[in-house]
Amino acid sequence: MYAIVEIAGQQFKVSKDLKVYVHRLANKEGDAISFAKVLLLDDNGTITLGAPAVEGASVEAKVLQHLKGDKVIVFKKKRRKGYKKKNGHRQYLTQIQISGITVSGAKKAAAKKEAAPATEEAVEAPKKKVAKAKKEDTQE
Repeated sequence: MYAIVEIAGQQFKVSKDLKVYVHRLANKEGDAISFAKVLLLDDNGTITLGAPAVEGASVEAKVLQHLKGDKVIVFKKKRRKGYKKKNGHRQYLTQIQISGITVSGAKKAAAKKEAAPATEEAVEAPKKKVAKAKKEDTQE
């Protein structure tokens, strides 16, 4: 079972007991947090898509530590001009461990999707009758 969840503006594919580095969160180390913006759920081959998020689904995680990422060096140069700029950056990160995925609303969303195709067929049937009537009018 896995889920695609939005955490701090980025999307991550997560599953139980997975450790993920995300942008710095305001929570303290050891806190349990929950993310409600689950975009997709896969439960043993049964895929549930959200519009935009799956209702009632959430991902629980635990904050392990706050740290800084690797240094990224930004070097700018213009040739034959004597222009050189060197700058560096280290991103603030939070390491979290996914403790579980809750799927309370996934069954309701799947039922809505199954009901939707039946209504589309009912809408298409009158369109066919109208098309046949137009063909008969043009033949006369």
